[in-house]
Amino acid sequence: MNNAVFLTLAVLAATFLLALPLGRYAARVFAGERVWTSPLLAPLERALYRLAGINTAAEMNWKEYAVALLLFNFVGFLALYAILRFQPLLPLDPLGLGAVAPGSAFNTAVSFVTNTNWQDYAGETTLGPLAQMLGLTVQNFLSAATGVTLLLPLIRGLVRHETDRLGNYWVDLTRTVLYLLLPLSLLVALLLVVQGVPDTLTALVRAHLVFPFHEGARLIRHQAIALGPVASQESIKLLGNNGGGFFNVNSAHPFENPTALTNGLETLLMLLLPASLLVAFARLARAPGTAVALVVTTLLFFVPLALLSAHEELTPNPRIAALHVAQRPSPRLAGGGNLVGADDRVGAVACALFATAATATSTGAADCSYDSMMPIAGGVNLFLMQLGEVIFGGIGTGLASLLAFAIFAVFLGGLMVGRTPEFLGKKIETFEMKMVSLSILVMPLVVLAGTAIAVLSPTGRAAIGNPGAHGFSEILYAVTSPGNNNGSAFGGLDAATRFYNVLTGVAMLVGRYWVYLPLLAMAGALARKKSIPVGAGTLPTHTLTFVFLLSGGILLIGALNFIPALVLGPVADQIVLFAHHATPSLVRGIQP
Repeated sequence: MNNAVFLTLAVLAATFLLALPLGRYAARVFAGERVWTSPLLAPLERALYRLAGINTAAEMNWKEYAVALLLFNFVGFLALYAILRFQPLLPLDPLGLGAVAPGSAFNTAVSFVTNTNWQDYAGETTLGPLAQMLGLTVQNFLSAATGVTLLLPLIRGLVRHETDRLGNYWVDLTRTVLYLLLPLSLLVALLLVVQGVPDTLTALVRAHLVFPFHEGARLIRHQAIALGPVASQESIKLLGNNGGGFFNVNSAHPFENPTALTNGLETLLMLLLPASLLVAFARLARAPGTAVALVVTTLLFFVPLALLSAHEELTPNPRIAALHVAQRPSPRLAGGGNLVGADDRVGAVACALFATAATATSTGAADCSYDSMMPIAGGVNLFLMQLGEVIFGGIGTGLASLLAFAIFAVFLGGLMVGRTPEFLGKKIETFEMKMVSLSILVMPLVVLAGTAIAVLSPTGRAAIGNPGAHGFSEILYAVTSPGNNNGSAFGGLDAATRFYNVLTGVAMLVGRYWVYLPLLAMAGALARKKSIPVGAGTLPTHTLTFVFLLSGGILLIGALNFIPALVLGPVADQIVLFAHHATPSLVRGIQP
């Protein structure tokens, strides 16, 4: 367990050490200031504006901003859908993989445009290099930048007063991609290539088997090993909190994650930009105290849950122990613990931390099988997503949702003292609370209603790979992950069906845009308000009182909405697992 504590604190320390300079750089980029990359990138930026006919001086109100965002995402959806459906007619498909089925193409296009990256297919056997690069990788950049374009108007709404202008969507999108995502992803891709991650247009290589074997009457002498432009997709997959893997097993594949160094680096990368945006918020909103309170709130959730997940994964599985298989920590067993579905080169502790980072953010990547984690550890993944992914959260979207909870917290504080609530100098009134409530409650409605539909539908139940509480957890995870734009998969569930393609596709669309639009509307309302000086009844947003009020609000919403479902899923699964080992007769009575 000491290794888990050390690894968690080391990753967090490295994250914030890098986030401080990167956040300051990002704040200057978003403010339109000159930065050290300007001599190289500013001419390219101006050329892009001229080519697209964008007037950078023309700012938008919230409706114009929302329309631009939705139209751009819709065009991206159509382009990606066309690439997937017409793959055989396009170049760079050396294996002749063929067109993606309509349902899967729809689901995948929605998934990558919404930054969810939920995958119901095996990447290396479904998509050629062109579809991976022009289709998926491009959307990895654009969907991540779209998340930032939700946050920036919200910050401007808090900072500006008596105006309806919230910035220019096209400028925000361009600068995020050009100055932030592209340079970082290029650097990370080079680091991954150095560590052994391939980045090539070669589709596969053939390896000579040391021990050939017979398959029927045929002697098998070679193994075909898939290759492709992996490092370039891997870098933006993690930096942009996308999570879609080039290979079917995601970062558990040695070509996506070959060494202990890359595993630690990939864990850090998932947290880096969300943490950097907290630093950028402190500078842009001129509220360093509030930013520190948000960081503390984030860590109050992340650290205990990460350590709980690690503790559970270090606990020997009683079913495996009954077979007299050693699971206790030992120098020869990568830390020991539950290694079902985990590569011994990664280990249980690193798997738990990676999973916590992937579900605390909206990355959804995986370096082990989440379906094989201990039930409570899998429940940690679920709970982090069900909190609305405000604990670090997705790039841009996580901080935007956390600010929505912060406004909810000051509203509660205002009710307690009988004063009109204020947040960063803006009165929080009826309209703002309606928008906050809508943005917070849409996701639970989507997840719980979608889970109920799947459980009640014979088609939904037929896809379950395991009976009982674990099967319910698989369905709950399969709706929670797309509904929160996370994209990680619990496994054990056949999601490549028309039913789940439609269900998860709708969950991704509603979970993304029905959260966006209320927050943009609230940003427009806040920008029109006057700035109010701090008074005697103002709730300070830089104190421990605010931290506990904010944490309580997040926990209250998550607990009230999802604790019953979690009890039916991971908690019941844990009870059955250990009760079966202790008292088999009791379990026989409660098995479905």
